[in-house]
Amino acid sequence: MAAPAVEATVATALRSVILRARNAAEKVGRDPERVRVLPVSKTKPVSLIRQIYDAGHRCFGENYVQEIIDKAPQLPDDIEWHFVGHLQSNKAKTLLTGVPNLAMVHGVDGEKVANHLDRAVSTLGRHPLKVLVQVNTSGEVSKSGIEPSSVVDLARHVKQHCPNLVFSGLMTIGMPDYTSTPENFRTLSNCRADVCKALGMAEDQFELSMGMSGDFELAIEMGSTNVRVGSTIFGPREYPKKAT
Repeated sequence: MAAPAVEATVATALRSVILRARNAAEKVGRDPERVRVLPVSKTKPVSLIRQIYDAGHRCFGENYVQEIIDKAPQLPDDIEWHFVGHLQSNKAKTLLTGVPNLAMVHGVDGEKVANHLDRAVSTLGRHPLKVLVQVNTSGEVSKSGIEPSSVVDLARHVKQHCPNLVFSGLMTIGMPDYTSTPENFRTLSNCRADVCKALGMAEDQFELSMGMSGDFELAIEMGSTNVRVGSTIFGPREYPKKAT
């Protein structure tokens, strides 16, 4: 259980992030309502999410399948959950079964995981699931995501062969030290232009998920519609200590 002082700080921190996000959008003439702030509570207790919910926020992100399926049932079902981590294809049905109110999966990085999600949606009889294709814009071998040159083909596969999925846009994760910013944002924007041209989609209806605690304002200025903010709202991550 988190201390009340911590919970109050979390709600205040979210309000600050939302204000900064609005200001970033207005700075470049964008509609602030087109920017979704996703508090990502990785490793943090449900009580902190509840505090933000009670302050009126309804969109939340999680990185790990086990964590989101543990947390979601403990919270109100009008929350709009976004899965923003790497998804293994064999966990697709587990994710959808455990989180009926899952609104979007941000990390589709291949046909296999897209096909598994499509089948899981069909099997469960739930409404179509919005998905974003994850692009590796930094060139790091350790990063998930497809190469920019393959984006159009995967987006086309989702649109044409996955009737239970709604291809909604693109997502990227930059380098942890932010040295790939803003080039990674520019690359994702270029990918958006390529996909929209190839598939006849309108750019103003296209989602971009890019930007985290250290660079979300710049991401918004460069077109992001989803910013995934963790430590700026919830504080440093708390990972279990390894036994020595």
